[in-house]
Amino acid sequence: MAQPMSLQRPRRRSQRGLSGMLVIAVLVMLGGLTTYSVGLVTSVHSGYAREISHARARQAAAAGAEWARFRIHTGAAALCTPVQTIATLPGALQLYRVTVRCNLVANVNEAPAPFPPGINVYQITATACNLPAGGQCPNAVASADYVEASTSARAQR
Repeated sequence: MAQPMSLQRPRRRSQRGLSGMLVIAVLVMLGGLTTYSVGLVTSVHSGYAREISHARARQAAAAGAEWARFRIHTGAAALCTPVQTIATLPGALQLYRVTVRCNLVANVNEAPAPFPPGINVYQITATACNLPAGGQCPNAVASADYVEASTSARAQR
């Protein structure tokens, strides 16, 4: 005997493959998220590395200027050489070279002739970099890894 239409069981549709497609979609989204987060972490890390390199270059330039002031104040031989490069810095600054430029800018003499000579005023410029050109800074042909810092000071003796 045939059953009326309302009492017949509905036929099940085949739903195979839907869960597989959802798994693939989730994996693709996770892959994209992972790629984005790796790129973000890499860019943040390279920014910090550049910041640290620049801070070290500033420290190296300050050390070069201080070295020149010390030489002038202590009366070391060749007080103010026009250009001199410091190639050996301690610790984390070993990768940096400092070029120190020194010029006599004034000679102040307020005393009459029999007294000692007057005061010499020197202009000191120290430039530090991590990739020197010909052993000196600054480097005109800079790469992406090039870092440079410069400082100026005056000293008198």
